[in-house]
Amino acid sequence: MNKIIILTGAGVSAESGLETFRSEDGLWAQHRIEDVATPEGFMRDPDLVLRFYNRRRADCAAARPNAAHQALAALEQAPGHDVLLVTQNVDDLHERAGSQNVIHMHGALNLAKCHDCGHGWPAPERMSVSDRCARCQARATRPDIVWFGEMPSQMARIEAALQQADLFVAIGTSGQVWPAAGFAQQARMCGAATLELNIEPTAVRGDFRDGRYGPAGEVVPAWVEEVLRR
Repeated sequence: MNKIIILTGAGVSAESGLETFRSEDGLWAQHRIEDVATPEGFMRDPDLVLRFYNRRRADCAAARPNAAHQALAALEQAPGHDVLLVTQNVDDLHERAGSQNVIHMHGALNLAKCHDCGHGWPAPERMSVSDRCARCQARATRPDIVWFGEMPSQMARIEAALQQADLFVAIGTSGQVWPAAGFAQQARMCGAATLELNIEPTAVRGDFRDGRYGPAGEVVPAWVEEVLRR
């Protein structure tokens, strides 16, 4: 069984119409990271934060999986491959394309949690500062997103998988956000082959044995087709 770990970033969902973190005129450009993507920002102005993520949730619901999402789902479902998909994205397009073995290391827009007690539940379409936690009744509900200064989810499981991987593939990610920025080096140290699929070579291209470049909707299906023919 070929063990493959795939890390995906915003470049995979960009062709579905979802803005990347660094898009010049997008949703992120209209807000300071400190205001909408930190625990401190949430404490200062929870209404602003919830409105920001309500819009992101609506954009996600309107988006559709693209050819890259669909190809990765097909790879997972093919016999002979043990695929773990680790995504930095907070959308659910991988799951809607058919992927099942997915870790959202930065959280998910379709989940909510209590900032006070940590209790979690499926997020409603719109969250409000008047919403109460079902467990502790606090008016501290927030999206279940990993903000700056918080620990990414399921890191122990990810690191264990990196140690056993035969192949590590990074798709549509800049490779500049830690701890994901170190995954390729970890995998290589444990003997895995490494491959970068991106629109262009990234600043961490040297961490990868091979690289292929172009739109995710083209390079990912082409690579998956090659893998499935072997």
